[in-house]
Amino acid sequence: MRLSGRTAVVTGAGRGIGLAIAEAYVREGANVVIVDRDLEVANDAAERLGERAFAVRADISVNEDVETIVRETIGRFGTVDILVNNAGVGATTLFLESSREEFERVVRINLTGTFLVAQAFARIMAAKGYGRIINIASLSGQKGGVGRSAYGASKAGVELLTKVMAVELAESGINVNNIAPGPILTEVSKVMHTVETRDAYHRLVPQRRYGEPSEIADAAVFLASDDAAYITGHTLNVDGGFLAAGLMFPFDPKASKRLGQISE
Repeated sequence: MRLSGRTAVVTGAGRGIGLAIAEAYVREGANVVIVDRDLEVANDAAERLGERAFAVRADISVNEDVETIVRETIGRFGTVDILVNNAGVGATTLFLESSREEFERVVRINLTGTFLVAQAFARIMAAKGYGRIINIASLSGQKGGVGRSAYGASKAGVELLTKVMAVELAESGINVNNIAPGPILTEVSKVMHTVETRDAYHRLVPQRRYGEPSEIADAAVFLASDDAAYITGHTLNVDGGFLAAGLMFPFDPKASKRLGQISE
């Protein structure tokens, strides 16, 4: 019960990674506000999680909707201690084929939306001198991936925004960190990832597998807990070693030794 007595807001929590985080937070004793653009999905999730969960419909890129999240959260639970900015949209479009409209839509939701929600709740946290903000970034914001110009740029922005927030909000008792997931097995990835995409991840990730939403949730519990009190401005990659990996190939020491003898 590491989050007992805390109140958390998790955006994009109707399904996937967001839902897994909400489930973990409730399990650890927190009250959780489940924010999603689809109210039916959010209500279903809240009903599953019980009386300590509450659903709010909102588009995080709309100012009025962000105000609604704040008003509903304070009205229901009286305060907020933890914010997880998980809501976002993906796009896989080659750079030369990307439209301005698509690029701006992805950035507006993933980056501007994160900014708006974080700013609104940071003001409340600053007034009480305590808070934990966790932004869900991405490996796509750290590496150049095919078709990821809009999504990658938005997530790179989230990672840098997190560092600025961490520096400016530290004196107010607010810790701000990122989680950068690797490939995660969700409903969306099952649909969006092609056979070629899955094969590439299995080749490039040292653990040779997709992660589970619960593994991201475990990291989110840690960063929201007192165990992470001295961690801020950090990006925690939960990616099976993808970021760390360089050249990977089946290595035969015996064959290498023979080649070395020949070269001598």
